[in-house]
Amino acid sequence: MRKLAVVEIYTSPFCGYCYAAKRLLKEKGVEFEEYDVLFNASRKNEMLKRSEGRHTVPQIFIDSVGIGGYDQLRLLEKQSRLEELLHAAK
Repeated sequence: MRKLAVVEIYTSPFCGYCYAAKRLLKEKGVEFEEYDVLFNASRKNEMLKRSEGRHTVPQIFIDSVGIGGYDQLRLLEKQSRLEELLHAAK
């Protein structure tokens, strides 16, 4: 049995794209760690550092590799590459 990748998502409670990304991940049965950047400044700073300065949310990481936001997540799903990333756990 293959281990699933670790998925982390930086979000804000007022972000429609964040909700869409979380919904897509939940529909695929993917567990993820969510970090609220609006009410936690240290998480926002962490996100900025990890995402090389990208300040928009969501910022999604699969096995510590930044894939970008919802549009990139959706594109990976559309290209049938998301499953591969989620099951290529280290």
